[in-house]
Amino acid sequence: MNASTEAGKRKQPGSYNADDIEVLEGLEAVRKRPGMYIGGTGSGGLTHLLWEIIDNGVDEAAGGHARLLEVFLHSDGSYEVTDNGRGIPIEKKEGDATALEVVFTELHAGGKFGNGAYGASGGLHGVGASVVNALATRIEVEVDRGGATHRLEFQDQIAGHTAKNGRFSPNHALKKIAKIPANRTGTRVRFWPDTEIFDPEAKIDYAEVKDRLGQVCFLVPGLKIRLSDKRRGSRRPAEELVSQGGLADYVDFLSGEAQPVTGLVAISGSGVFTEKVPIDGKLTEVTRECQVDIALRWVQGYETSLVSFVNTIPTPDGGTHLSGFERALTTALNQAVSTADPRKLRKLKGEAKVQKEDAQEGLIAVVRTVFLEPQFRGQTKRELGTPEVQKIVGAVVRDGFKAWFEGTAKGSKKVHVKAILDKVVDAIVNRISTKQALDNRRKAAQLGNNGLPDKLADCRLHPEGELLIVEGDSAAGPAKRARDSAWQAVLPLRGKVVNAGKSTKKSVLDNAEATALFTAVGSGSGPEFDLESRRYDRVILLADADVDGSHIRCLVLTLIYHYMKPLLEQGHIYAAQPPTHALVLGSEKEFLYSEQQLQARVADLDRKGRRYRITRFKGLGEMDDDELLETTLNPETRILRRITLEDAKDAEKAFAVMMGAPVEPRKDFIIKHSRDYGHALDI
Repeated sequence: MNASTEAGKRKQPGSYNADDIEVLEGLEAVRKRPGMYIGGTGSGGLTHLLWEIIDNGVDEAAGGHARLLEVFLHSDGSYEVTDNGRGIPIEKKEGDATALEVVFTELHAGGKFGNGAYGASGGLHGVGASVVNALATRIEVEVDRGGATHRLEFQDQIAGHTAKNGRFSPNHALKKIAKIPANRTGTRVRFWPDTEIFDPEAKIDYAEVKDRLGQVCFLVPGLKIRLSDKRRGSRRPAEELVSQGGLADYVDFLSGEAQPVTGLVAISGSGVFTEKVPIDGKLTEVTRECQVDIALRWVQGYETSLVSFVNTIPTPDGGTHLSGFERALTTALNQAVSTADPRKLRKLKGEAKVQKEDAQEGLIAVVRTVFLEPQFRGQTKRELGTPEVQKIVGAVVRDGFKAWFEGTAKGSKKVHVKAILDKVVDAIVNRISTKQALDNRRKAAQLGNNGLPDKLADCRLHPEGELLIVEGDSAAGPAKRARDSAWQAVLPLRGKVVNAGKSTKKSVLDNAEATALFTAVGSGSGPEFDLESRRYDRVILLADADVDGSHIRCLVLTLIYHYMKPLLEQGHIYAAQPPTHALVLGSEKEFLYSEQQLQARVADLDRKGRRYRITRFKGLGEMDDDELLETTLNPETRILRRITLEDAKDAEKAFAVMMGAPVEPRKDFIIKHSRDYGHALDI
């Protein structure tokens, strides 16, 4: 080949021809674009590998073939799942390759394509085991079947066996490693993820695995699951999970300590639909049966918890089955409310319609559909896409609630029907009253000409600035003088903040201090809260370092937790840590933040024979401007505590104690944990 010919074949910048078309074969496509199959290469993607293997064992259990599932998180970075199901078929499938090898090496190979091997399964894709193999450096599979334990290994996606000297040899044949009773069956899969593919910080979280396995127990009653964490540093004992009550138990679990308003409502039914699927290369119309099972109840409070599943797969993003449930629930309650004609709604006339938020206020529900070959939107199976399921679920829910409200359903009682309607009617009244109160607030005289609270000392930079929330005018004065008015705004709370943990929406919006905070932040409240429209990057609570300050801080945090939650989720809420004392040593001043620090420092000074004077700060209002600037306002010297949603979740019991009816537990908690929210963070 001469030089000119070789130059002609050389790729030119910007060219696009047949040589640019790349064909990825087998598992190479998965390794090239793992995000298309498992959602990403972070912790979520790594965890998804474990789900794929777990789902295979769960499908065996859901079909009635397995009663035990074991999951091991090993110290060498591998993960293992075992079940006592039927065992992956071991007969030859393609040439010398067995069905076991085909399952782990070929995409879209499995027993879940409507051929009768599974009544229902996690999905139609058939790529689970092969994707795990594609993204692992090593896999060991053992199958108990036919009176023997059969073993096959995969190294870098190639089937074979490892000799005693550690050398791996490619091989299609299965190795019999033990004789077992003829009736013993099962599968054990252990895999080592490819660390070159996944992010260095990717890890599988024990709590997340436990939660998912807990869900499985509710979906497959009687299935026993054992979870063992053998990783370095873990001292957790092995845990065993099992449930006999199914979805009813799950609703009880989700309800927690919330006070039930109604008894458990159980609705079930089925329907059929047709769809076209490829069979022998031709699109063929087939009939599917869809089973629907729902358990729900209403509890005190306003939070909603809707959990949905398709077969044994959780669908956190919902889908057609959840849409069918939500629409039918609203329709059924509208019909029931119209028939009951409650006096509370008569004066509202045309506005007295049940909306989605009314129907779901305080609702705890688990929705599950079971049918062959569900269609998911995306490989990670987070959202159901099968359109016909929406109508089936809707019909089952409407019929189920009709029987409940008529008193003909099993377990239906008049007292429960009345409780449901009362709960929904109160939600309608509160929603309409809240809207009216909000409209009135917007026109209230306390708002200045610019639409902001008149007591707000605003800053000039938005949204880069921060909002300082202080107690009353005594603290507001020094804060306003010491702040940097370019980027620090001050909002004093002059009255009592409403207890958002147990107050109605109307009561919250009727509270002047709550409304002032909502207006100042500028993002609305509740479901309408818009984080992007906030006027400040940080909201900082400047409460006094005493019991009253802790109480006020907790009330404000409760308000934010219930009505401005995205601020917590994205880390925009902080609490200042003001000093409790100042030590004056000659011309120097030293700030201390607890009684323990003071005692230790005083003891040290006494040993050294130093003279000092102690000043105690009962509140921020007692500090002079320079002291407040140094300890609370200056980013270079102050100490803040970031409060996140996770902190709020950890303190959920604290919120219950603080906002509950008994006084003594609340008093004890305030004294003991007056500054236990969040973690110390120097800013």
